Amino acid sequence: MAQGAGFLSNGRVDVGLLRQSLRAEFIECLNRCDGSKAVVWDDKLTSPFTLVAEYSLLKAHGVDKMYPLQHGSLPSCEMQHIIFLTRPKLANMEMIADNIREAAKDRLKEFSVFFVPRKTMLCERKLEELGVYGNLSNIDEYNLDIIPFDSDLLSLEQPLSFRECYLEQDYTSLFYVARSLMTIQALYGTIPNLIGKGPCSRQVIDMMLRMRRESPATGPSVMPQIDNLILLDRSTDLMTPMLSQLTYEGLIDEIFGIHNCSVRLPPEKFLSSEQEEKNAASGVTPGPKVLVLNTADEMFGELRDLNYQAVGPLLSRRAKRVTSQMEERHEAKTVRQLKQFVTRLPHLQSMRQAVSTHTSIAELIKEQVYADDFMNTLRAEQELCGCADTDRVHPLIETLIAKKAPLVKVLRLICIQCTANNGFKPKLMEFYKREVVQTYGFHHLITLDNLEKVGLLFNKSATVYSQLRKQLRLSVDNVDEVNPQDIAYVYSGYAPISVRLAQNIAKPGGVRNVEQAIRLLPGPLTEEKQSIPAGLQSKKPSSAASMTLIFFIGGLTHAEVSALRFVAAEEGLTDYLIGTTQMINGTSLLETLLEPDPMAEEAQVAAAPGPMPSRR
Repeated sequence: MAQGAGFLSNGRVDVGLLRQSLRAEFIECLNRCDGSKAVVWDDKLTSPFTLVAEYSLLKAHGVDKMYPLQHGSLPSCEMQHIIFLTRPKLANMEMIADNIREAAKDRLKEFSVFFVPRKTMLCERKLEELGVYGNLSNIDEYNLDIIPFDSDLLSLEQPLSFRECYLEQDYTSLFYVARSLMTIQALYGTIPNLIGKGPCSRQVIDMMLRMRRESPATGPSVMPQIDNLILLDRSTDLMTPMLSQLTYEGLIDEIFGIHNCSVRLPPEKFLSSEQEEKNAASGVTPGPKVLVLNTADEMFGELRDLNYQAVGPLLSRRAKRVTSQMEERHEAKTVRQLKQFVTRLPHLQSMRQAVSTHTSIAELIKEQVYADDFMNTLRAEQELCGCADTDRVHPLIETLIAKKAPLVKVLRLICIQCTANNGFKPKLMEFYKREVVQTYGFHHLITLDNLEKVGLLFNKSATVYSQLRKQLRLSVDNVDEVNPQDIAYVYSGYAPISVRLAQNIAKPGGVRNVEQAIRLLPGPLTEEKQSIPAGLQSKKPSSAASMTLIFFIGGLTHAEVSALRFVAAEEGLTDYLIGTTQMINGTSLLETLLEPDPMAEEAQVAAAPGPMPSRR
């Protein structure tokens, strides 16, 4: 990340310390490798690494070249030490072996492999089988578990954690969650109150307690800064990610996709007329506009949690304010007044540029949001959330299938309807399955089976959603989207189940406030307390807001983050530090459950010059 990371220290819990810890460990890895260095990156790691270590840091510690990890030999380079940074994936071991075999002909070269976030015996054995293990000077791991995205947001960025935990019963990512939470406790003190809902949350709490017992030290000698840890399985609230997010940041993610705080946007809105003419004359096609989205951008910090309806008015007010302040230069009469204006000028120019950039983004969003396609989908979602005619074939779903609209779009609506209807009757379930399979291919029988296994599709059961809707007030009429009074503004009338739970748990009485609702949700409730040495117990006044780390296992939407920030700001009972295994939306979540088309895979194999890349 090119910009400074000072914004990470703006919250009650200074997550900048976590970034510093990650940087220090990475520097230690680099310093273990002698001589001039070249780094070979697993392409899935480059984006997360930019949030921790910028190029200047690598350069300062001897890294002169960087290459992507791929089959075949490395480009010729004079660097003495080749460092591979890779996920523990067997397919990557074959690429590393390819790279080493050719480069090892130069006997002066050294090689090191660092696994992120953990090395595995399987990968070490694979390197032995491939005959390159003996060439390695270092084979170790770099614990890039949890990454600070913003002053109140952390993510492991494990994109397959939902599939692994809830479909494949592979709980490796739960170990990473537990280890990350132990790292947080080492930096910010032991968390006294642990609450978990769901089977994965229970496993994480059990692992944390076991790790603490097995630790040779007595525990962190740090005054606890976090009072509560709430762990939530994504399976406790599968409705929310299926819905279209309606906050500014949520819509950017829905339409363009946000990955590791970055978004790639169509360049047309960001080019000046001179640049357009120059590109047209030279025949150059401009690349996408890449923006980093966090509170280092002051304007984005104001906009990100707003419902889209409130974005235009705020941008208009900020544009007028900047224009007014820029005009003040004409009123400066004295040298002192001119100096004061010159001092403020860089900030004013930065704000003017930010307003221009976000106005362009808002225009791009408007083109999508006011299209008939989006409006019809949103209307259908809101009808289904309100439990209107959920027990029959929905006309929009039927139309989308007939038009062969993107499958994920169809499945999102089907999953919403299924949850809102408390499951499908056999006849309706069979209708949807038949239509999907006949239209999109028989391999999607496996996709539909995957959806059933994770709980997104199910047969008619007890009226769980109907009861939750009343008990947690999930549907809110007449929501003021510009001046909101309730978290339901993030979905224009629907309140996320996950955030309603957190909102009620923060009140006096805690979990008991939502005991009935919690019993309706799948999975066990876990409550544990961790002892704090007398000398480290917090002495803050009882009237002060508590600090809660809320962690979502299986993914979290940007709209849920906005709703949690709203609860903290409006109710003042607790501040939130928010963590997750990865940031998701309905599309990215469902894409991990889709069965690939075998015909397309065969065509890919036939066309590929080298070995076929692994799905995982």
